[in-house]
Amino acid sequence: MSGRSRAAVLLAAVMTFGAALVPSAHAAPRVPRTAVLDGVRLELTRARTHHDPALRRALASLTARADAWLGQGPWTVVDKPRPAPGGDVHDYLSQAPYWWPTIAPTAGNPWGCPYVQRDGQRNPEVDAGTDRQDVEKVFDSAYDLSLAWYYTGRRGYAEKAGQILRTWFLDPATRMNPNLDHAQFIPCKYDGRSIGVIDFSQSYTAVLDAQALLATGAPGWTARDRAAMTGWNKDFLGWLRDSAFGREEGAAANNHGTFYDMQLAALAYATGDTALARRTVLEAGARRIAPQIAADGSQPQELARTRSWHYSTFDLVAYTRLAAIGRHVGVDLWDYRGPDGQSLAGAVRYLLPAATGRAAWPHPELEFRRYAATDVVHAAADAGDPAARRAVPGLQAPPGGDLWALRPAAEQLDSIAG
Repeated sequence: MSGRSRAAVLLAAVMTFGAALVPSAHAAPRVPRTAVLDGVRLELTRARTHHDPALRRALASLTARADAWLGQGPWTVVDKPRPAPGGDVHDYLSQAPYWWPTIAPTAGNPWGCPYVQRDGQRNPEVDAGTDRQDVEKVFDSAYDLSLAWYYTGRRGYAEKAGQILRTWFLDPATRMNPNLDHAQFIPCKYDGRSIGVIDFSQSYTAVLDAQALLATGAPGWTARDRAAMTGWNKDFLGWLRDSAFGREEGAAANNHGTFYDMQLAALAYATGDTALARRTVLEAGARRIAPQIAADGSQPQELARTRSWHYSTFDLVAYTRLAAIGRHVGVDLWDYRGPDGQSLAGAVRYLLPAATGRAAWPHPELEFRRYAATDVVHAAADAGDPAARRAVPGLQAPPGGDLWALRPAAEQLDSIAG
C-alpha cells in the first residue's frame, strides 16, 4: 500500500469515528463537523498554510474574496419589492429563469403574459424583484468568510459571517421561513414549483459547512446561534421530506433528483440523523447513478440540454458532494458500479478531453467554460482515479483562482443561477 493510500485509509477511519460524535448545541468541537468538506483534512491543511507557498497563494485568493464581502450585506427576504404570492414577506421567492413574456407589459397585463420557455436563455427580469440573487450572496459570502476566518483567525470575518447568517435565517424581523413554496414561480402560471428546490440544493451545503466551521469557536457565533440554526435546519429538512414539492423533486430523474439527495443527506447529517444520511447516499447508486449515467460515462439527460457541458458538470457537482457526505457515514459512492459499469469516475472521465483542452466538447453548449469541470476532476483525482490525477495539471483555474487545496468540495463554478 502506498503512503498516500495509507493516509487515505487513516483519514477515512478518523472521519468515520468522528461522524458518530454529534456535538451538542453548546459544545464547540475542535475539528469542524462539516457535511461536505472533510474536517480533519481542513485541520491538517490549516497547520500547513504558514510554510506551504502554494497554500499561501490560495489563501491570498480566498481572503481577497472574503475582504470583498466585508462591505456588503447583510441581506434579507423581507427586502423584496413585493411578497411571495402567499403574501408573507418572510417566504422565499424566485422566478423561473428560462421563461419569458410573449408580449410587452401593459397596465392590464403588467407581466406580459403568457410566458414561454427558452431553455438555457436566462430572462434578466428574474434578477430583480425576487430573493434569488440575494440568497446566492448569502451562501457565497457565509462560505468564503467562514473559511477565511478558519484559516486566518481574523475576527472580522467570523463576525460578518455570523451577521449574515443571523439576518437571513434567525432574526425574527428578517428571517426566512424554512420552506420553498414560492421558488421559481412563473407569472400568471404557477405560484411556485417543485423544481425551485434546486435554488437551495445547489448551494446550501456551503451554508451547512460554514456553520460547522463557525461552531469550532468563532467569535460572535454563540451557542444560541448554533442551536437556532440547528432548529431552522431541522424545520427545513422536515419541509424537504414531507412537502408535495419536496417529494416531487426527490422523484426527479435528472440533476434535480441528484441535488435533492445531496441536500437531504447533508441536512440529515448536519442535524444528527446519520441513519437518513447514510441511507440516502447508499441508495444513490442504484437510484441515481445506474439510470442517469451511461456505460461510456455520458449523462444522456444532461447532454440533451442546450447547455450540455454546464449541466453535465453541474450534475457531477451534486454527485461528488454526495460522495463526500458518504465518507462521513461509511459509504463509498465512488466504489459503486452499475449493471453496465456506470460509475462516478466514468462520468468524470467522459469530461476529461474537454476539461483539459485536448478536444472540443462535441455536444450543444451555448457558453462553454472549460473551468466548470475543474472541481469535479479534482474530486475524482482525490478519490483515486488515475486518469483524473493525470488530468489535474491541465485543468483551467476558475475566476478567482483554484481553491481546491483549501476547500476540497466541488462548487458550481459557472453559475447561471438556474
